[in-house]
Amino acid sequence: MSAVQFNKDADGVVTLTLNLVSRTMNVLCEELTQPLADAIQKIETDLSIKGVIITSAKKEFLAGADIDGLIKITDPKLAFDMAEAYKTFLRRLEKCGRPVVAALNGTALGGGLELAMACHYRIAIDDPKIKFGLPEVKLGLLPGGGGTQRLPRIMGMQASMPLLLEGKELNPQAAQKAGIVHELVKTREELLARAKVWCLANPKPVQPWDDPKFKFPGGDSKHPAVVQMLAIAPSMANAKTYGNYPAATNIMSCVFEGGIVDFDTGCRIESRYFANLVVSQVSKNMIGTLWFQLNAINKGKSRPEGFEKSTVKKLGVLGAGMMGAGIAYVSAKVGMEVVLLDTTQEAADKGKSYSDALLDKLVKKGRMMPADKQIFLDRIKATTKFEDMAGCDLIIEAVFEDRAIKADVTKKAEALLGKDKVFASNTSTLPITGLAEASVRPKNFIGLHFFSPVDKMPLVEIIKGKKTSPETLAKGFDYVQQIKKTPIVVNDSRGFYTSRVFGTYVQEGGALLLDGQHPRSIEMAGLQAGMPVGPLAVHDEVSLSLSLHILEQTRKDFAAEGKPFPEHPANGITETMVKKLNRPGKKAGKGFYDYPQGAPKHLWPELSKHFPLKDQLPQQELMDRLMFIMANESAKCFQEGVVETVADTNIGSIFGWGFAPFQGGTLQFINAYGVGKFVERSKQLAKKYGDRFKPASLLVKMAKEGRQFEDVAALKAAA
Repeated sequence: MSAVQFNKDADGVVTLTLNLVSRTMNVLCEELTQPLADAIQKIETDLSIKGVIITSAKKEFLAGADIDGLIKITDPKLAFDMAEAYKTFLRRLEKCGRPVVAALNGTALGGGLELAMACHYRIAIDDPKIKFGLPEVKLGLLPGGGGTQRLPRIMGMQASMPLLLEGKELNPQAAQKAGIVHELVKTREELLARAKVWCLANPKPVQPWDDPKFKFPGGDSKHPAVVQMLAIAPSMANAKTYGNYPAATNIMSCVFEGGIVDFDTGCRIESRYFANLVVSQVSKNMIGTLWFQLNAINKGKSRPEGFEKSTVKKLGVLGAGMMGAGIAYVSAKVGMEVVLLDTTQEAADKGKSYSDALLDKLVKKGRMMPADKQIFLDRIKATTKFEDMAGCDLIIEAVFEDRAIKADVTKKAEALLGKDKVFASNTSTLPITGLAEASVRPKNFIGLHFFSPVDKMPLVEIIKGKKTSPETLAKGFDYVQQIKKTPIVVNDSRGFYTSRVFGTYVQEGGALLLDGQHPRSIEMAGLQAGMPVGPLAVHDEVSLSLSLHILEQTRKDFAAEGKPFPEHPANGITETMVKKLNRPGKKAGKGFYDYPQGAPKHLWPELSKHFPLKDQLPQQELMDRLMFIMANESAKCFQEGVVETVADTNIGSIFGWGFAPFQGGTLQFINAYGVGKFVERSKQLAKKYGDRFKPASLLVKMAKEGRQFEDVAALKAAA
């Protein structure tokens, strides 16, 4: 069966229905593009055809390029030819001499939207779930089917930038306002009917850019207003990306150069910039992790098999602080009944007010009706009574990081929890197996480590204790997906995976300070390496006083176990900052930074007085120390079985603490750097700065055998 169904009615209007049977969604692979090209040839030669409607038999219209094929391309000429081939038949379509309407029954992204923009008229069903956009930049690419040329000609250069540079997606009403969609309808029947009416009423349409009198909305690249925008935009982009994302530069180049040449030349320019990105290491990193590995996780790769999908209808949250309040919000958002408990009614109400404040913002932006806000809030019950936890499918404790407090609330809440229900701890560092000792049903006890702020952070780290059952893990996984977060699964250990590795970034920032490096150079090294925040600033944000509490608790734990505590050079800095200098972090308004009210934060001027400057290292040395310490610790976690899959390790690093997305995650950073080269560089750093940089034994073995992490993961799975 052809992936493009060709049907001509009695009035000579052809409907091309996209239906790629071998895939759940229509994508631009040869199985679809070849019959589409054949259909265009028929349209060009059959003079009885009066118009063309392109629609989809699937829920979505067209998702875009076939990423499976794209990631395999290593020859830039092949990438260039592929882009040119797609553009060629889009040009044939829009210049075929017949009216062509895109009947958008569902989402059109990337190449799907490029196909729609090559049609003379676009009608969409007015469903807020439908999205239109060009998200290629999120995978280190740019639109290769004319998107950087048609979109600016439709909506103007400046207006098109957020869609091109940020991958912003629009709902049908926003797309209509932007001029991407011409008309909205309510039903599929109306969609096809209106498309036919337009075809018959407009027998000789011409694309705006094919009109000799065409002018860019808002001006072309030579217009004074656009010149000003294009003069500033690259420096603004570089200030955000530090040159780590070549897609942004290439997109701006396409738009600028396309604005001083004719449309067809602009399209060829786009193909060259597209080919440059397709074969780049950055796109390979991002596609491999943020497409293939992320999709594998979301499809349940780490979920135990053999258990039916579960749903949480009633959730209990112990502790209405920032974490508990955030968990309550994201759970109520998907329709759960939530019981939010704290020691006082005032504290519980304050936790509920967190949701109130977030919802107020949505109402002000017109994204929620006041009546819907109240319905949302009514799902959250703020209380001090443990009896209100009765009937919960899941209870999550989010109280202070203290074993005794956690044990107390565990016992009280479990007494009201059904035998087959799950109790979870939101701890970020305390081993789950130890916390489960307070539970009468340790097989039903699991860790669900959220990240702050919960409403924005996309990841939840699921921690298996030694006695956690596979069914409990499956239920935890289902809950995380129910609240629309990405789950990674890790085994129990101190700090688990994300906190353990993130801690090395913070500690190495402190070690650099102790080594006499300028605080600004340390912060810039983190940003230049691709981290969202410098190590000193992020330590302030998580709180130096909390770090000190965890440090002291961990020392006690090691002493109780009769083990020597592995001190880190930066531990003394944390103690000095909190105990001696009384600078506990951002919440107190003073840490490594000062936080003046109503003014931007700035590094504390006296840092260099307390931590004197010494000979300054090359900036790349600082960047290497920050990146290598995280990547090596991730490899150790993989080696020890704390994380079991490459996907969980890479996605956990990007979504959990913001490890440079362009690197594709911590393990992909090692792969791309070259395992052998990484081992040698680690040995150099270890010789200079200490054994913490000594490469994981797994890496040494991999280097000798010429393996990468995908190979090792496959061997593990086979074993």
